[in-house]
Amino acid sequence: MIDSGDTAWILTSTALVLFMTLPGLALFYAGLVQSRNILSVLMQCTGIACGASLVWFICGYSLAFSEGSAILGGLSKVFLFSIARDGLSGAIPETAFAMFQMTFAIITPALIVGAFVERIRFSAVMLFSMLWLLVVYVPVTHWVWGGGWLAKMGVMDFAGGIVVHATAGISAIVIAAMLKPRKGFPDDVHPPHAPWMVMVGAAMLWVGWFGFNGGSALAANGDAAMAILATHLSAATASLVWMAIEWKRFGKPSMVGLVTGTIAGLATVTPASGFVGPLGGVLLGLAGGLICYVAVDFVKFRLRIDDSLDVMAVHGVGGITGTLLTGFLATAAFGGAGLETGVVTQFGVQFIGVASVVAFSAIASFIIIKITQALTGLRTDAEAELQGLDLAEHGETGYRL
Repeated sequence: MIDSGDTAWILTSTALVLFMTLPGLALFYAGLVQSRNILSVLMQCTGIACGASLVWFICGYSLAFSEGSAILGGLSKVFLFSIARDGLSGAIPETAFAMFQMTFAIITPALIVGAFVERIRFSAVMLFSMLWLLVVYVPVTHWVWGGGWLAKMGVMDFAGGIVVHATAGISAIVIAAMLKPRKGFPDDVHPPHAPWMVMVGAAMLWVGWFGFNGGSALAANGDAAMAILATHLSAATASLVWMAIEWKRFGKPSMVGLVTGTIAGLATVTPASGFVGPLGGVLLGLAGGLICYVAVDFVKFRLRIDDSLDVMAVHGVGGITGTLLTGFLATAAFGGAGLETGVVTQFGVQFIGVASVVAFSAIASFIIIKITQALTGLRTDAEAELQGLDLAEHGETGYRL
């Protein structure tokens, strides 16, 4: 029997998670690039949202969530044919569950956009993103949330530290490395053209994340409420940590730095959000703000990889950090919901989950990028980069002066 309260919450959460991509993530990324590339970023996020929706409809949902093997689901729900109007997934309509999960399938490849802005062909973005969704995201979703082998091991990933952030972060650094840096990287790259837009996008992401994490309880219950509370506290804490580090290091706190910390805190708490208590949220925010900040410098200046908008350092490192800390902070000692096994055992399961998904995402992404490069090419030419992708790729400009 359908629970109307749970259903209403999941429908609301679905809207919130879509709002995270359109317009939240799109504006967040668009404000960080040069003004001549703003439309290209908006176009990439919107194009991915449309394409991912159809891939999910055709076979993505079926391969992720229908019965199959420990590695991949089956084809019983292709084109969503077998999902009846009154069919249930727990106490909510399966249509609501499928749509809720679709919004996750939309935002995850969209996160990778931050790794290749200002220098990639739009055709390559679309081909890579759709192949990546099928080859990387769908199998990992089945492993963790669809009853696959990691689920059977007991991995804890409440809302996507592994499924969303680890996959996107690792794939982002692979494509950024293969695409090569922008001209002038890392010392002479233009600063964000619209920090106010970055803040607006980050604020939309912050609000939308309540649906992302709270909705992952799949019910309007105490787990959902605690997930939202822990999520908010982690975001607030990481924001202040990032701001404090910048203030100490550069003498002034920046708007872009503050909200980058926000996103780091949100990514870090995601896998643990429904398992930890308020203290766990604060501690995850502390860890995410500090570790992700260090990771940004490491990727840019030590590895010298132009992951332009810090997808790996913020989302990948944040999601991995939160996943590994879940087994500790979910214990009753930290106000969490408790574990069904020992802390050491659970940490081992979390580590296996992270390591296997990191390796799979890296290898699969490398192959997909090679295929994309052969079919469409990857990088735009130097003239297009100088002109800006708005005009070169789309024949439009974001601003008329």
